[in-house]
This record gives sequence, C-alpha cells and structure tokens, in this order.
Amino acid sequence: MAQTVADVILERLRAWDVPQVFGFPGDGINGLLAAWGRAEDKPQFVQARHEEMAAFEAVGYAKYSGKVGFCAATSGPGAVHLLNGLYDAKLDHVPVVAIVGQTARSAMGGSYQQEIDLISLFKDVCSDYVQMCTVPDQLPNLIDRAIRIAISASAPTCLIFPSDVLELEYTPPGHAFKQVPSSLGLARPVVQPDDQAIRGAAEILNAGGKVAMLVGQGARGCAAELTQVADLLGAGAAKALLGKDVLPDTLPWVTGSIGLLGTTASYKLMMDCDTLLTVGSNFPYTQFYPPLDQARAVQIDHSGAWIGMRYPYELNLVGDAKATLQALIPLLQRKSDRSWREQVESNVTDWWQTAQRRAMTDADPINPMRVVHELSERLPSNAIVSSDSGSAANWYARHLKMREGVLGSLSGNLATMGPGVPYAIGAKWAHPDRPAIALVGDGAMQMNGLAEHITIAKYYRQWADPRLIVAVLHNDDLNQVTWEMRAMAGSPKFTESQSLPDVDYAAFARSLGLQGINVDTADGVGPAWEAALAADRPTLLDIRTDPDVPPIPPHATFAEVKSVASAVLHGDEDSAGFIKQGIKQKVQQYLPGTKDGD
Repeated sequence: MAQTVADVILERLRAWDVPQVFGFPGDGINGLLAAWGRAEDKPQFVQARHEEMAAFEAVGYAKYSGKVGFCAATSGPGAVHLLNGLYDAKLDHVPVVAIVGQTARSAMGGSYQQEIDLISLFKDVCSDYVQMCTVPDQLPNLIDRAIRIAISASAPTCLIFPSDVLELEYTPPGHAFKQVPSSLGLARPVVQPDDQAIRGAAEILNAGGKVAMLVGQGARGCAAELTQVADLLGAGAAKALLGKDVLPDTLPWVTGSIGLLGTTASYKLMMDCDTLLTVGSNFPYTQFYPPLDQARAVQIDHSGAWIGMRYPYELNLVGDAKATLQALIPLLQRKSDRSWREQVESNVTDWWQTAQRRAMTDADPINPMRVVHELSERLPSNAIVSSDSGSAANWYARHLKMREGVLGSLSGNLATMGPGVPYAIGAKWAHPDRPAIALVGDGAMQMNGLAEHITIAKYYRQWADPRLIVAVLHNDDLNQVTWEMRAMAGSPKFTESQSLPDVDYAAFARSLGLQGINVDTADGVGPAWEAALAADRPTLLDIRTDPDVPPIPPHATFAEVKSVASAVLHGDEDSAGFIKQGIKQKVQQYLPGTKDGD
C-alpha cells in the first residue's frame, strides 16, 4: 500500500524520536488520524479535552523535558484554540511544533465551512516559521525545518495541512530544480564570547565590593558554575521566576524570587549591591533591578536579540551560559572581605523565618501560604511543580523552597490563567517516573482544570509513578485580580466579576475514580499532603483558603499596607478581613529576630 502524506508525517516524527503529540481530533485532520491508526498510535496521540490544553501540555512537556513539544488540531476553531498555549510558548521561549488541519485546497478562497486564513492567524505567534503544505514533495523538509527552527529559536512553529493533501500519495522530493530534499538531526553549537570580552567582564566583577547575581531559565544546568562564581565573588543570587529551579533555595546565599512576587532578601540584594551579573534572564521589571546609577553590570545570554535590555549593562556577553561562566571563572579573584556575603546570608535567614511566621499565621479558615509551606516541608527531591497564574503564583514564588533536583515552572511572561494542570500532565509524559504537583487557584480550576482531570483519569495508569497532585486554593474569589484592584486602582472588590460559584472539587475528582481530599482546617493541610504523596493514584486537594490574606510585595512598607486598606475601607465587602490579615502579615517582618523591616 502506498504511503500517504499523513503516513510520512508520522514516520518523520518517529524518526525525530517524538514520543507524544497532544491534541484533539476533527475532520480537518481525518487523514492524519487514519494514519495514526495504521501506525498503531506511534507517536502516541494524547487526547486533551480542549485544543488550548493540548498546547499547554506540549509547553509543559517541553519545559520539563528540554525537548520539543508537539500539538495537533483540526481546521478552523481547533486551530484558533491552540493560540493561547502557543503564545505561552513564544513568550517563555519554549520549542513547540503545532500541526494544524485546513479545508481542502479545492474549497480554499470559497468561504467554505471552517475556512480561516491560518497563515495570517499564526504569523505572529509562530513568526519564526509557519508554512502550509500544498504538494507531497514538500515533505519531509517542512517537518525537519519546523523542528530545527523550534529548537534553534526556542520558539513555536506551525505546519498547516489542507485535508485533501493529508490523503495524497506521497512522492519524495527529487534530484531536480525546485525540489528540496532534507535530512534529520541538529548538532547545536556552543557559543562563547571572545577572550577580550571575558577579561572585561572579569575586571568589572573583580572591582565590585557588593556583587549580586540575577539568574533565569537560561542558566539552567549551570548550578555548579554559578555556585563557584558566587563563592569567589562573595555574591548573593536572586532568581527570576522562570529560573526558580536553577539554584536550590537550600543554598544560604540564594535569596529567592525577585519582583512583585519576590522576597525581601532579593529586594535588599538588588537595592544594596554595587555590581550586577545577570545570567540567562530577561526579567522585565526595571524597578526591581539596582537603581540605575548605582551598579556596574554584566549580562550573559545566548541570544543577541534578548541581551542588553532592562538595565544599562556595561558589558553584554553573547554566549552559552555554562561555557561563558567556565571561561570567566579562572579570571575571577576570590574576595577576602566576606562582609557582603554575610549580610546576604543574614537577610536570607531572616526571610525564611519571616516566610514561616507568615505561613503559620492564623486565617479563616486556612492561610494559603501554609499550603505551600507544608508542601515545602515534604517536597520529594524528584518532584516536578507547576503553578497557575493568579494568587497561587505568589505563594509558589515566595514560599516553595526548591531543593536540588526539583523542577518548577509556570506561565512566566504571558501569565495566562489555566496552564497549571496541563503543565503537570505534560510533565508526567516528560518524566512518568516522577511525582507532579500543580498549585492552582479555584478560578483556573473552573476555567479548565476540572475538565482536564478527565484527561488525568484517562491516562494515569500509563505512568510509572501515578502521583499527580493538584492542590486547589479554594476561596471562591478571583483573588489576584481582587487584590490588584485594591492595590493598583484603590478600588473595592467588584463582587459581580470576582466572586466564584462554590464547587466541591474533591468530589468531582472522586467521581472520576481519583483521590479527592477536602481540607477545611489548618491542621489538616500537612496530613493531606502526606496522603496525596503516599497515594497510588492522582489526588485533588480541595483546600479552603482565606481570600483576605494579602500578597504583600517585598518593598511594601507598613504605611503602604495601611494606605491600601484605607483606600478601599468603604465599599469593599471583605474590608474587615483583609485589613486584619494585612496588618497581621506585615507585623511578621517586625518581630524580634528579623531585620526585614529595617
């Protein structure tokens, strides 16, 4: 039997060692689905409940595996639904390939059902490469280029297949004009700056007395080199949120996350340093860097397109992070004065003490910080953690103490709601022998997390380790937006937009044959985590949390907290609760044994 174009697509994906494609079916890709049947589901088609979830699962797979994620959708609405997940990949620089159906060539231009100008639709989100296959001998080149460009550009790419093309008999490209044969594989280069640039960076860093480091996801795999640099320079290191797992928080000089979701130790590190070394980060918020006239600065990034932004760096080194740090280390001089390092470590100790006190502060009924604090106390060393956007990201950023070996991520630059659960599903396909944990607000859970538990129930028996734990911060409020209204606009909560219907999430999980645990008391949080981590199946923890616990930024003063409370005192239905909680939380910085309030 002759091969069809669809047969060759799947054959080529197998040749690239693609294990799964996350997708949802439709008649625009019927030819591809038929080929999947002939190929005995290799690569495996993982059926999401919605195309957006398929894209998020591909992003999660790519983030946690370091490989390319793949998603597939039908024409028209199926293609449209992929966009949010693909934008998440684009903004966080993740390689994903989307395979999308299109109406038959004979109907194109005729306002046919589900006909959309897909090249125009995907031209922004997949700007590095989006192509439509119109004849069989464009393959396998289109597939190979989409994969290589996704890897090289760390970006999403897209291939569009009209439905009739998928069913055509395959003819390979020939040895002739206007034919493009292709080949498998990609050996990536290791880019290093020249010796003069390395020497210049060393001179700047050696001259500094108070060196700070800012590391991001581009420094992943460089923990040993970053540790050596920090030791030589007596430096502290803050982490951009996408780089939270680059360095473990168990190191005494690692100050934790930076920014609005960051720690007081990271804020002080940036505000007090005189020299900055940024490695693999494009953290966007300038106000959390050192004051503009205060620090000399060096940046290392693999891409010239993303370097030199956010801060007036004196020297920008384009190169592989590990190779560049290895070249830099022999030129660095060990600082004999360790007073700056001692101050950094003291601030880190103070922060974790403050974080614990905040987490253990009483709330009604449960302090959401305690949920993450109790997880940190029990976090397996091989865990993979995802966080959704919203208030869950605050507690993930500040209170989850990353250990060596733990992987973590979230939607960083798009900050979209909804990826927490599908990221964890993608993680389980990337590492089926490791436990995955998702921290999710009830808004995101209602948006799509509930439906995607059906996906979890469908597939979990295929995973070597069946544990996938979703902790729902159940407060019946779209809490992050509620707090943004209060803090940014000085406005009271708008109940009609912010209040959520009350749902028994644990009961829904139990209805699917998963473990569902309702947690209504603070003392029940720790045992619930233990039960979930000991389970033989996925678990949903439905944890009733207090919406009035404020996500106080690290730079907020006591006076500013009071000001926010005063601004919305009249007209906010929860004013009494959040004023009480805001004061209780801020007071933790001023208790004996901490200098956070200095």
